[in-house]
Amino acid sequence: MIYTPKQRALMELWRTNQLRRLNLLEGSVSSGKTWVSLVLWAFWVRSMPQTGLFLMCGKSLTTLKRNCLLLLQELVGETNFYFSTSAKEGVLFGRRVLLEGANDIRSESKIRGLTLQGAYCDELTLFPQDFFVMLLSRLRLPGAKLIATTNPDTPRHWLKTDYIDRADELDFLDVRFLLDDNTTLPRDYVESIKREYVGVYYERLILGRWVIAEGLIYRDFANNPDKYTISDVKTWLMKQGRRLGTVTFGVDFGGTGSATKFQCTGITGDGVVIALEEEYIDHHKESVDPDALNKRFAAFINRCTAKWGAGITRADSAEQILIRGLFNTAQTQGLRTQVKNALKMPINDRIKLTLLLMAQGRFYVSKECPYLINALASAVYDDKKPVDTRLDDGTSDIDSLDAFEYSIEPYYKQLEAAGHTRD
Repeated sequence: MIYTPKQRALMELWRTNQLRRLNLLEGSVSSGKTWVSLVLWAFWVRSMPQTGLFLMCGKSLTTLKRNCLLLLQELVGETNFYFSTSAKEGVLFGRRVLLEGANDIRSESKIRGLTLQGAYCDELTLFPQDFFVMLLSRLRLPGAKLIATTNPDTPRHWLKTDYIDRADELDFLDVRFLLDDNTTLPRDYVESIKREYVGVYYERLILGRWVIAEGLIYRDFANNPDKYTISDVKTWLMKQGRRLGTVTFGVDFGGTGSATKFQCTGITGDGVVIALEEEYIDHHKESVDPDALNKRFAAFINRCTAKWGAGITRADSAEQILIRGLFNTAQTQGLRTQVKNALKMPINDRIKLTLLLMAQGRFYVSKECPYLINALASAVYDDKKPVDTRLDDGTSDIDSLDAFEYSIEPYYKQLEAAGHTRD
């Protein structure tokens, strides 16, 4: 195997028996920490008694398989590691390995009663603290160890305050990997990765720092709105030589104290996102019953599809009665849309996607969307929360942000991947 200097230094710690009970590899994206963590895990497990029980866990079994299990199998070969996510088990060098997801606070009950020789954790900051505390109590055989990876998060995160900051008090090894440590990557690729992140995500995912998310979320948009806004989208598309490949709609239902927002968004064939049209119903100023709401929706869809083409509508899944009303309206009136539930991905994932699009020059808003423009320019983090949280106290237009995000989140993977294939 070919190691970077940073990876070689870590493997030397294993060779000279200098690993600790808790071993954390943290830092930048694409820094080589996951790859070497799996090499380390494989070498270490092979050196342990075959009678021991081991555990590998991630935020979900799906992410564990994608991030780790397939790569581990590629590294050591299928004869040395085979697994079944449906059975939630695998065998690594003859040792039994349990597989688990740690997606919510109830996950802690999945590992109660186990006696483990070792555990591997992928993306540890995404785990519930109760799960991790229980996991440590399960590592009770002689020589038991934890090997884990993570990207930095807020400095208020439990992993930082309770473990990293107390490393000198614990049997704890913290190894920091940075993007520039990965000498196997071409320099142009490294520079491309660095351009994909801005703000707090650049600090954390590129510089590997545990920093607070504070102030304006879309700072560059707020400071340079003209950079992102378009007066005449059709003319702009023609001059750019681009065409819309996808038209999509997002709906956020507001209560009496907020607003209902319809958003029409276009995505070009090469992954440029353009907010095209909007309809904003301010419930402070007008009372709209379900029938009136359905009529406004129908008029909006007809206007947008006549101009931009047909597309799927994703509506806030918390309001099933209202969604059924939109669904029936689309069916009975033959609207050129199909109404489905919004995916409602974690808000920070949605924020990360929008920031990625902005950083790569793949995000624009038509001046026909003044409410969305204002929402993006004024969105801020809640500085009173210990974890990254978008402020939602009525001072910001969260309804416009949600509707836009609902419209593009089904295309998250395609949009993320498109940034790596463009010139």
